[in-house]
Amino acid sequence: MLYSSIKNEKIKEIKKLNQKKYRDKSNLFLIEGEHLVLEAYKTGNIKELILEQDTVLPLDVDTMYVTNDIINYISDTMSPQNIMAVCNKLDEKEDIGNRILILDDINDPGNLGTIIRSAVAFNVDTIVLSKDTVDLYNPKVLRSTQGMLFHINIIRKDLSSYIKELKKKGYQLLSTNVEYGKNVNSISKNEKCAIIMGNEANGVKSELAQLCDDYLYIDMNEDCESLNVAVATSIILYEMNK
Repeated sequence: MLYSSIKNEKIKEIKKLNQKKYRDKSNLFLIEGEHLVLEAYKTGNIKELILEQDTVLPLDVDTMYVTNDIINYISDTMSPQNIMAVCNKLDEKEDIGNRILILDDINDPGNLGTIIRSAVAFNVDTIVLSKDTVDLYNPKVLRSTQGMLFHINIIRKDLSSYIKELKKKGYQLLSTNVEYGKNVNSISKNEKCAIIMGNEANGVKSELAQLCDDYLYIDMNEDCESLNVAVATSIILYEMNK
């Protein structure tokens, strides 16, 4: 069946997935582009594949075909792609592993997506998002992850209480601090370790930083005052992965 009308109820429901409240209500989200779709397929998260008519992508999932007008209507981008998919939201696993990255109120979707890519690259087991961190299923976040969100456990928690739980379970807690921190190259890390990275403008909240066992910083040219949080996180995860 070829869907050709933007007035079709199913098409309207898919379009709504560009809004957070509908993603939360349906427990679904929309992805766009062949690369993202293939990454979702690898992990079994696709509910339904959406292809522009005459497009071929032979995946063993339910597939619907739509016109170019429908692709343009559904898409969140200025230059829509002819391959999309409706996906089930990711399961939050309670088995979090030993290497944890905690994100305290990251606001920028591009930053969150880049951080997720780096976390996968440098063998983080679980990412913990604060309640106020940008929505994981924001279309800009999804595009920035390049599909890596399908390959890592990501959970959302109240950080204050969750960090206290981690401490009770023997995790070493680290956060950044330029004034009191140790060079990330030299800091000793435990097998069970959690790193907290903070908000773009304000850093890690003081009440969370006070719960940490140690602090670290990135040694850099003194003419550079600070780094973008996604860049800083990537460097720290690389160094801690050695």
